[in-house]
Amino acid sequence: MTLLTVALLAAAWWFWKWHRTRTRTGAGASAAARARQLRTPLVRLADAVGIDTRAGRQARNWKAGAVGEERAAARLEPLVRQGWTLRYDRALPPGEGPANVDALAISPNGGVFVLDPKLWTSRYPVTVRVGRVWHGDQDVSDRVTSARDEAAAVARALGVPVAAIVAVEGAPLVGPHGRPASELVFRNVRIVPADVLPAVLREAARIPGQRRAADLVAAADRALPPYTRR
Repeated sequence: MTLLTVALLAAAWWFWKWHRTRTRTGAGASAAARARQLRTPLVRLADAVGIDTRAGRQARNWKAGAVGEERAAARLEPLVRQGWTLRYDRALPPGEGPANVDALAISPNGGVFVLDPKLWTSRYPVTVRVGRVWHGDQDVSDRVTSARDEAAAVARALGVPVAAIVAVEGAPLVGPHGRPASELVFRNVRIVPADVLPAVLREAARIPGQRRAADLVAAADRALPPYTRR
């Protein structure tokens, strides 16, 4: 059997396995699905022999995103026992763009929060300077403001104010003068370390919302169905 034949058979097997992967829902579902889409048989083969490809790098980024969302969900789980409602990977209403909401949290007293977990390498800090958000020397402002746009879309759907919070895991937050920061703010989006996200939510939820939590949960389930791509 030639090397080419072996490679083709391996690629076919990977395609069969990838194609049969069941769609899952919940935290990180669509990010994981996008990673699977990008890891075509040829990309998997290239990875196996050590060849770096653009699709392979993108797949790793999407996979990291899924891991970040899963870790955030694990951190938030205790809130459920305290009466919070958590929804993950939800589609925005038609006409609000193709983006999904990674996580939606509704407090027992009707506070609503859009959460955007980020898993970024600890080698570089997250800073806000010259009117932009940076992870090291990479401008990540759009990744932060997307949470604000998603919160605005959810607010329109539910008819109540919605706060946007980006939770960063891995990368430290650094404020002015290079000092460690417990929180950054950029264009009305709070940026906090992932490990304090539950505490941040509890504190923010001390202010009552404008509608009953049960009504908001029902409205959110109608307006924001699960969003999952194969």
